[in-house]
Amino acid sequence: MMTPPRRHRRSPWLSRWQPLLAAGLASAMVSCAASDTPDEAVPAEAPAIVDTAQQEQELLTWTLGAKYDATQANIDFRVFSSRATRIEVWIYKTPLGAQEVLKYVMVKDTATNIWSKSVSVATLKNATNNITGPVYYGYRAWGPNWPYDAAWTKANNTVGFISDVDAQGNRFNPNKLLWDPYALELSHDPVNALSTSQDATVFASGPLHRYKDSGARAPKGIVLPPDATATGTKPTRAFKDDVVYEVHLRGLTKQDTGSGLDANCLGTYKTAGQKAAALAALGVTAVEFLPLHETDNDNNDYVPAGQSPSTTGDNYWGYMNLSYFAPDRRYACDKSAGGPTREFKAMVKAFHDAGIKVLVDVVYNHTGEGGAWISGNSSTYNVMTYRGLDNPTYYSLTADKQFNWDNTGVGGNFNTFNPTAQNVILHSLSYWKDTLGVDGFRFDLASVLGNTVEHGGFNYDRDNAGTALNKIVTLLDPRPDAGGAGTDFIAEPWAIGGNSYQVGNFPAKWKEWNGIFRDTFRKDQNQMGGEAVTPGQLATRFTGSSDLYGDDGRKPGASVNFMVAHDGMTLKDLYSCNSKNNNQAWPYGPSDGGEDSNHSWDQGGVATAQRQAARNGIAFMMLSAGVPMMTGGDEFLRSQSCNNNVYNLDSNQNWLNYSWSTDQSNFRAFTQGLIAFRKAHPALRPANFYSGSDTNGNVMEQHRWFKPDGTVPNAAYFDDAGNHALAYRIDATEFSGETVGAIYVAYNGWSGNVTFTLPWPGTGRKWYRVTDTCSWIESRGASQVLLNPGTADDMGGENATYGLCGRGTLVLVAK
Repeated sequence: MMTPPRRHRRSPWLSRWQPLLAAGLASAMVSCAASDTPDEAVPAEAPAIVDTAQQEQELLTWTLGAKYDATQANIDFRVFSSRATRIEVWIYKTPLGAQEVLKYVMVKDTATNIWSKSVSVATLKNATNNITGPVYYGYRAWGPNWPYDAAWTKANNTVGFISDVDAQGNRFNPNKLLWDPYALELSHDPVNALSTSQDATVFASGPLHRYKDSGARAPKGIVLPPDATATGTKPTRAFKDDVVYEVHLRGLTKQDTGSGLDANCLGTYKTAGQKAAALAALGVTAVEFLPLHETDNDNNDYVPAGQSPSTTGDNYWGYMNLSYFAPDRRYACDKSAGGPTREFKAMVKAFHDAGIKVLVDVVYNHTGEGGAWISGNSSTYNVMTYRGLDNPTYYSLTADKQFNWDNTGVGGNFNTFNPTAQNVILHSLSYWKDTLGVDGFRFDLASVLGNTVEHGGFNYDRDNAGTALNKIVTLLDPRPDAGGAGTDFIAEPWAIGGNSYQVGNFPAKWKEWNGIFRDTFRKDQNQMGGEAVTPGQLATRFTGSSDLYGDDGRKPGASVNFMVAHDGMTLKDLYSCNSKNNNQAWPYGPSDGGEDSNHSWDQGGVATAQRQAARNGIAFMMLSAGVPMMTGGDEFLRSQSCNNNVYNLDSNQNWLNYSWSTDQSNFRAFTQGLIAFRKAHPALRPANFYSGSDTNGNVMEQHRWFKPDGTVPNAAYFDDAGNHALAYRIDATEFSGETVGAIYVAYNGWSGNVTFTLPWPGTGRKWYRVTDTCSWIESRGASQVLLNPGTADDMGGENATYGLCGRGTLVLVAK
């Protein structure tokens, strides 16, 4: 089995702070190799006893956060902490660079551990306070490691301190203004170009920073009034019928100056919505955006005086989330209070109006609060939100509760086995699907959501009903396999360390990124002779990976089939680069990390061979049972110049470029054509795994394999990695809605030509060519895929032969 790529999504904080840390603080975050992470799984803790009915009701009626009451006359502030001894809500008129206007002591409900305070809107607006615009707020909290003392003030801020962390893992620090985990929008990022200072140490604990007050600089929650912006009618299409397009929201339109988009809003939710028609024309049915939760990326555009642009400290992908409720403000053209929410919902409606689902990549395995500043030193951590409210509730800690437990490589696990932390996840998902209109989610490092150990270890357990994984699909109405109302839940089924690699082992109702599909076809294409891939392995991936998803009752639609994703090379680079090249100068890099084993090959440097290989990559996805996922720009051969870890590259060389050469335009037409072919043929989108029997009495098996000579392969052929050619025929008449009699696909993995003898096409029918990925097809320009081939592409009937070029794929239909 493959291992997951070791991604280096480094926290943008640390690289920004390096000059500040040189005087005594190391800049390295605790990594997956540190003592925080186990080498082996540990026994599972017994799940906490939870009243499921009560939790389900709470899911529907959660009241945490800051909300106007029904009369709009009061704002109710509510925040959870089981360990705080005092919490105050501080209210601001200006979010950045100003002091508070009001502060109130909150009251704890000992039965729920929820602290609350109701504040009159009239009081906020009176002549003394004069808060007539948006209301900004944050919390200050005291607890066992820093108990409240009435003598504490921002000026007398050492009073009460005992330790940065105590034996129970508490990290309270009243000098740090904490944003609300349930804030529906955040005012700004912790470090951004609007700040008068780039000194982010103000958010840290430890001997050098614990007494620094973060109030004027900290992001603030924004109290939003109810919003009626429509999100349109959600598509109810079965996930098996989707074509997924994974793309970065900013990168989708940031330099699209020729499509009639709003030129003042490129790279935003607004112009992303304006691309819906173009994506629908390509054939996309589901757009999957990289993370859209608020993340620390405001500073990506910041260039210190006298310096040139670089990737230093940049956070392009957005996997260091600051809030699980707030949409990222940087992606909004309207950055006013409430603007990101309204604009996001309008974008969703635009996609829904085009029949396209909106899927969002979510990162519930870790947060942007980060890990230890100094490996092995427990004192210095960021105290910004969860950590300052209830560290042991929200984060998985080591057994001594002094460090984070880390299976993510970027600072430590979110405590996904804790019921309160689980509620954050469930409420966040509920808000994004029900209020913001999202149709589904892709879960980053999703194995962490199957953890059954709160502190001192990691153990994935698919069958434990108490895990976040199982609660998500139990409480949040996953979409039925046949389609209908519901939500699509898609897992990246691995993390780092322990027993976190779980491809094919997620609970029922989960879909999975099928990394084995990816690696099998990559190896067969690019490493023949170096990696042993059998025809049997290819056959299993072509037909939906029943070995992974059939044993637990799931269907082919559980397999998300992809050749590349955002995390790695583009489709073009997979066939144009022999290795990664990440240490390039701006605007191509530099980017640290990245997987060393990419199973890539430059096809001998021959451009026509590179394009042919890329056509095969598209064909493998579109002709296989399961759900194809392509990455934005692969349809026109986008390149990252061999950089395979562009997490920090917010530049014009990473945004999609719509100025295409003729070859790029033709490749896009090929992709569009093959997507259309897939959508036109239900036989390629089976609800169940194919049968090898004739199920409708027409003397043709529903699915049958062939060797190049037209005979049926035996087990010895399937198991021999020395065989590199395989074909299959699908009886299309067994699938409702089909317009052809049969579909035939042949793949020649050899370097030289192979002659295929064609099988019986059915009584009264002949075979017609839809496409052939070999280089000659480029002579057809933009007409490389024929949805209704005519006499010019008549290939004959049974026992006719077809010479297929080396590393080529042939598609025929019988009619």
